Amino acid sequence: MSTGLSLGMTLIDTAEVYGGGKAEQLIGRVIKNRRDEVFLVSKVWPSHATRTGIQDACSASLTRLGTDHLDLYLLHWPDRVKDLAEVVETFEQLRAGGQIRRWGVSNFGVAEMERLWRIPGGELCATNQVPYSLADRKVERAVLPWCAQHRMPIMAYSPLGGEGAGVLRNPVVQRIASSQGRSPAAVALAWAVRSGRVIAIPESGSVSHVRENAAALTLTLGSDELRQLDEAFPA
Repeated sequence: MSTGLSLGMTLIDTAEVYGGGKAEQLIGRVIKNRRDEVFLVSKVWPSHATRTGIQDACSASLTRLGTDHLDLYLLHWPDRVKDLAEVVETFEQLRAGGQIRRWGVSNFGVAEMERLWRIPGGELCATNQVPYSLADRKVERAVLPWCAQHRMPIMAYSPLGGEGAGVLRNPVVQRIASSQGRSPAAVALAWAVRSGRVIAIPESGSVSHVRENAAALTLTLGSDELRQLDEAFPA
């Protein structure tokens, strides 16, 4: 993570459930003297999606992260959330109190986004975090166009395809990577963010992979390369 920050990848995404809170504790140690460099994102689990539940969960996340605010706080899933209006009201209270700068959602389909938009203040949602990669383009059918229409970026999790997806072993991806002098991961990430409306949040467990991912920041794919990827991974 320290290497990633130094290479300009300043967004760190976590959640209260990752490692039972230990992920937030680890991140807190990493950013202890670098908080101003980081755009910090965490998420609240749907079982905590009540007024007091969100307030308590946010406070606990802030404590584990060793900070007084989150740059973005997300509702992790829409499932089993009984009162979405209460979630919006509580997020807005946290924003007014300075504990969070912005709020958003994760894993919302179009129906859930429409429901959110009908709630007073729901249009203040900053982003929708969803799976998106060459291997998983389902959000292009409806979610991505809906968010683009409402001028909302999406956050793409598993942008390298997730475990077992085979994106990085695909011969087309490897051929483009070789011609560009970059890694297959850089090609997959450059593809994910090509529109300028997608924020990719790849996972990595090694410094070498972090460096490969960072190379995507300066990689622009040409029209012929995008066509080849479309053929290899049809929408």
